[in-house]
Amino acid sequence: MVEPANTNPSIGKQCRLLSISRSSFYYMPKGETAMNLMLMRQIDEQFLETPFFGVRQMT
Repeated sequence: MVEPANTNPSIGKQCRLLSISRSSFYYMPKGETAMNLMLMRQIDEQFLETPFFGVRQMT
């Protein structure tokens, strides 16, 4: 969508034309932390063992 190599129009103008903020163009998402991945894996394992557990039992 936005072409950084193309300087005419500028990146700011390209972002305005697309109705996005410049900061969202430059944003680089971070990955999940190792701790969060471990917790998600434990929740998945528990759910596979006991799929009949509801929210209260899972928490």
